[in-house]
Amino acid sequence: MQVEEIKNTAIAALDEIKARDIVVLDVKKLTSLFDYMIVASGESARQNNALARNVQDRVKAGGGYVVGSEGSQTGEWVL
Repeated sequence: MQVEEIKNTAIAALDEIKARDIVVLDVKKLTSLFDYMIVASGESARQNNALARNVQDRVKAGGGYVVGSEGSQTGEWVL
């Protein structure tokens, strides 16, 4: 998957599970680690975990890969 495809897939996955306040930050000029940072809000720990899981599943289904995930134990925040 190309970067733009991953970004669009992640946004669609978040929107599908009704994420709130989806913001896409272009950080290409700030770091060499990644091109975009996507931030979204959920209503509960359960929804946050569902949002993260849906993004991971959709990216993998599209041929991309997920390096890792953090924060899913409590679900208050997930990276």
